[in-house]
Amino acid sequence: MIEYRNLRIALLGAGSVGAQVASLLLEHGAELSERVGAGLELVGVAVRDLDAPRSAEIPPHLLTTDARSLILGADIVIELMGGLEPAREYLELALNSGADVITANKALLATYGPELFEIAEQVGAQLYYEAAVGGAIPIIRPLRDSLAGDRVLRILGIVNGTTNYILDRMDTEGDSLEEVLADAQRLGYAEADPTADVEGYDAAQKAAILASLAFHTTVPLEAVYREGILAITTEQVAAARKAGFVVKLLAVCERVVDPESGVEGVSARVHPALVPIDHPLAAVHGANNAVFLEAEAAGSLMFYGAGAGGMQTASAVLGDVVSAARRHVIGGPGVAESTQANLPVLPISSVRTRYRITLEVADKPGVLAAIATLFAEHGVSVEAVQQDARPDGASPTATLVIGTHEATEAALAATVSALESTDVVSAVSSVLRVEGL
Repeated sequence: MIEYRNLRIALLGAGSVGAQVASLLLEHGAELSERVGAGLELVGVAVRDLDAPRSAEIPPHLLTTDARSLILGADIVIELMGGLEPAREYLELALNSGADVITANKALLATYGPELFEIAEQVGAQLYYEAAVGGAIPIIRPLRDSLAGDRVLRILGIVNGTTNYILDRMDTEGDSLEEVLADAQRLGYAEADPTADVEGYDAAQKAAILASLAFHTTVPLEAVYREGILAITTEQVAAARKAGFVVKLLAVCERVVDPESGVEGVSARVHPALVPIDHPLAAVHGANNAVFLEAEAAGSLMFYGAGAGGMQTASAVLGDVVSAARRHVIGGPGVAESTQANLPVLPISSVRTRYRITLEVADKPGVLAAIATLFAEHGVSVEAVQQDARPDGASPTATLVIGTHEATEAALAATVSALESTDVVSAVSSVLRVEGL
C-alpha cells in the first residue's frame, strides 16, 4: 500500500473550541491518521494574542499571528475565530488556494454562505460545517447526504442552548426570566451581552442554514422571521404548563403553499412557541439542543444532544477533519451544495399555524359573542375557549383564553389586531403560536 503524504492542517482561532480542537488533534492525531490513511499534521494556530490564556495547552511554537501565511501552506483550514471579518477574507483565501475549509461559524455561513460555496465549487474544494448548527449533534451531514433523496417537509429545532436553559428553568422552577438569565451568565451559558441568544439572532442564523440544506434552496438570513424570548413571563409559562404545553424558542423551517398563488415555497422563522407536553421537543431540558424533522419517506426523526461547549463542538469539527482528509486521500473534486431547487422563500404571513390568545375582557353578557364574530370575520376558527371570572373591584373582568384552529399567519395576526382595537377587550395579555400538533 502506497503511503499518502502528511496533510497539513491550519487552525484559525484558539478560543474554547479552537483550543480543544488543537489539543485533540495533537493527542489523537495518530489514531485519526489511521482512520484516514494519511498523517495529519497541525502546522500552526493563528491567534490575535500569543500570550492570551487558553482552555487547553497549545505548544508555543505552533502559535502565530500570521494567518495568511499559515493558510497558504495548508491542505485543510479550520476556522474557529467567529465573526464576519476577517473570517470571510481568510476562508476565501483558503478556498481559492485549493484548501478544504472547516468552519463552525454560523453567522458567516448565514450571511456569506452562497458566495463561499460558489468559490468552493469553482476551485473543486470542499466547505464543511457540521459544527455550525447543534454543536455535537450530527444534523448537517444527515440533511446534506442521508436525506438528499427524500423530501423534507418540516423542521422544528431547539437550536439555542441559552434560551432553552432559561425557558426550562422558568417552567420547572418558576423563576423569572431576569433571574434565570443572570444565573445563565454566571454559569457561562450566556454571554455578558446575551442579545444574540435572547433576541433570537443566533437561532435565526441556524434556521437559515437548516432551511437552505433541507429544501435545496438558498434561504437568506434576512428572509428568516425572528422574535426573541424577552417578552415571555413566568405567568405565561405557568399557564402553558397548566394547559398541557411548554414554551420553547423554536426554529421552524417548512414547505408552505402561498395562499394567493398556490405556489409551493419555503419558510424559515424563529419565535417562542407552545409545544405539547407529549411532543419529544418538550422533553429537551437544560442547555441541550434538538432538531425534530419530518420527511415524506423517512417520517419523523429527532437529533438530540449538547448544542454547545468546547469539547462537544470540537467533536463535530474533528468529524469534518476526517471527512476532508479522506477526500484528499481518495481524490476527486469537492461535492457542491445542492441549492438548485430555487423554491421561493415566502414571508411568515403565508405560513399556517395556530394561536393561543389570552385576553382581559369585561365580564358581561355579549362579550363572548362579539369576540366570536370578530374571529369569524377574519376567517379564523376557534378550537377552544376557557373563561375565568375575576372580580376586580366595582368592574368585574374575566380572563379569556382562546385556542384557534390552523389558519394563515396573516389572518391570525389581523384577528389579534382587531381584538386590540375592539371595546370589549381591555388587553391582549399574551399571544403565542402553537407548534408540533
